Amino acid sequence: MTMKTIQEIIKERILILDGAMGTMIQRYQLEEDDFRKGWFENHPHSLKGNNDLLSLTRPEIIKEIHRKYFEAGADIAETNTFSGTTVAQADYALEHAVYDINYHSAKIAREVADEFIRSNPDKPRYVAGSIGPTNRTASISPDVNDPGFRAISFDDLVLAYKEQVKALIDGGVDLLLVETIFDTLNAKAALFAIDEVYEELNIELPIMVSGTITDQSGRTLTGQTTEAFLISVSHMPLLTVGLNCALGASMMRPYLQVLDKKTTFGVSAHPNAGLPNEFGQYDETPEMMAVQIKEFLDEGLINIIGGCCGTTPDHIKAIAELAKNYSPRSTTNV
Repeated sequence: MTMKTIQEIIKERILILDGAMGTMIQRYQLEEDDFRKGWFENHPHSLKGNNDLLSLTRPEIIKEIHRKYFEAGADIAETNTFSGTTVAQADYALEHAVYDINYHSAKIAREVADEFIRSNPDKPRYVAGSIGPTNRTASISPDVNDPGFRAISFDDLVLAYKEQVKALIDGGVDLLLVETIFDTLNAKAALFAIDEVYEELNIELPIMVSGTITDQSGRTLTGQTTEAFLISVSHMPLLTVGLNCALGASMMRPYLQVLDKKTTFGVSAHPNAGLPNEFGQYDETPEMMAVQIKEFLDEGLINIIGGCCGTTPDHIKAIAELAKNYSPRSTTNV
């Protein structure tokens, strides 16, 4: 039996993306040794908090998290590779580990997805290669005294993203997710890198793009409106364009309405569980979040829905239970 493609499924029902990897990892209360085990025992820099490394050093934890999200109803698992570029890993002097991080993260998610496909072939499960924004911006200066300075160039970002993309594909991902975009120039570098890799490998996987609106002005960190962000990435044939992180579901809604009106791509959303409290924790319960997401569904705004910071399998289960009663947003380009 041949598994349906995600392009086919997205026309039939709303797909469920998983929730926060970092939120789940925090529950394990890991220590420095957990980030070194078997790979980086003699590395001279502190590694605690570099969650992508756990795909190498504690793969059983990452597998367990993927399983919990699939059990909760997720159709799509994101790889544990949000910081999987040489740019981001340079903070830990681990540029040399980037291929292994991405390859093994993809392989782990692939193995778990295939377990669930075997147990229920009627419900396909997909693996999305998570491509984060890096910790540098190509559009604005990090030095207020030198506005012309840039911490990284477009070409350097392209090289970093190409290495990540190749490893994710080698590891077996079904699609790529360029997410948490605060600087669209960074995202355009990622898309350029993806395009080059596809041409070199003679392969083409679906692409999701997800931006981040950083405040209630409705703009990204680098000042783009939602519509400007959409225009900036619409040169690529995308499976979905959407929003994630930063705002909770209720505050994200007006910007999803903009995407709904302006694009023929699918629309995705994976909001935080509200805004963080004074301790950096997220207080929205699964029930509270589901009430807000119901408004997205009632308006027909969504093709793919999931969760970002603060969300857990319980949040995803509540969202999945709700979404199964709705049809996906109508679109002509997926």
